[in-house]
Amino acid sequence: MAETTNIERKYKGWIIAVSILVPAAVAVLFTVSIDGYDTSFLPPIYASMNGLTAVFLIAALVAIRNKKVDLHKKLTTSAIVFSVLFLLMYVTYHATSESTPFGGEGTIRSVYFFLLISHILLSLVVIPMVLITYVRALSGNFEGHRKIAKITFPVWLYVAITGVVVYLMISPYY
Repeated sequence: MAETTNIERKYKGWIIAVSILVPAAVAVLFTVSIDGYDTSFLPPIYASMNGLTAVFLIAALVAIRNKKVDLHKKLTTSAIVFSVLFLLMYVTYHATSESTPFGGEGTIRSVYFFLLISHILLSLVVIPMVLITYVRALSGNFEGHRKIAKITFPVWLYVAITGVVVYLMISPYY
């Protein structure tokens, strides 16, 4: 097992803080209602950010399997950027708009809520996973990076893809 590096120790507090503060801030912002702004254009854009995150993640996996380390770094960093953009737009939309109830019935309703709930729960878990995975790579702890990336990748990809699917399922009800 690889030893924890100084860089990893340096960022440990930040990873913990961000992993707690981001979900807490999102929860608090859901209680805020800012009137006077039309952000109805944001859902397809932030769903696209999730889609682009998924594309960049898959491309990053292909790049690293082909030993294109620099390309892998750029693609992974891009996936993080698109995830952050998604989060900013998502919070902006929900702070300025009423929640849209899902109108589907029967089995599709169960599928929608399963996807939505698993997406939300895993989005909470994926934040520290992505940060730890990224910091391990930055610190040169590639053994530790690969070990957690094998778990982080499918979880992050699931969150990105289900974000798009959830949007597509609820979009007729906006």
